[in-house]
Amino acid sequence: MQKVQITAYKSSCQSLEYAEDEGWQLVMEKKDFLLWRRPIEGTHLYQYRVFGSYKDVTPRQFFNVQLDTEYRKKWDALVIKLEVIERDTVSGSEVVHWVTHFPYPMYSRDYVYVRKYHVDQENNLMVLISRAVEHPEVPESPDYVRVRNYQSQMVIRPHTTFDENGFDYMLTYSDNPQTVFPRYCVNWMVSSGMPDFLEKLHVATLRARNMEIKVRDYISARPQDCSSEARSSPERKPAAAHSAPQMDYA
Repeated sequence: MQKVQITAYKSSCQSLEYAEDEGWQLVMEKKDFLLWRRPIEGTHLYQYRVFGSYKDVTPRQFFNVQLDTEYRKKWDALVIKLEVIERDTVSGSEVVHWVTHFPYPMYSRDYVYVRKYHVDQENNLMVLISRAVEHPEVPESPDYVRVRNYQSQMVIRPHTTFDENGFDYMLTYSDNPQTVFPRYCVNWMVSSGMPDFLEKLHVATLRARNMEIKVRDYISARPQDCSSEARSSPERKPAAAHSAPQMDYA
């Protein structure tokens, strides 16, 4: 996994001309923030790629706040339900059930996804991968629309170390919200939703640091080596079997 993610990160740092050669189209450009998209073959949807930088928080803080489900319930007003269904205590992989508000008049959406993360000390990178899965403990509910096609990959590269301010990140994601709304409405929601989420995540990281809100330290809470597929299956152990998480300030 590490080689794939390092290659993906390096490719994202190439010139805009290179991105366009690969089918990526620049759709948003701000200071320290670029958003590209490219069509997903056989669908009316797009895959999106974000490249950005933050200079006022550390990679560890940003990484931990993104993973901490309990803290997210406090800073993300769109969350209806967010809980870890299963957790592998060896690899740290987790199955998560997430229910979120969607803009009126649409029904709320729910996601069941597995997330895996890795901290590559040698290459100074942090990787977080999520993708939709099915799970027997979370059947579909008539109250929500189940999103079955969702995947996200984030790579974080510190400017110096994991514990000093400043890092670049690359996020590649796709999401089919299962709606009958016109294509341009769907694409607008997906493309605008992620930049908004990233900014809220950044603000939540700043708040956790400034107010010394306790956030679980995911980097220290599990072994760094997660290269074995057998060890990365979250179906092996329920969340209840996980030992008390190590806490640290964000």
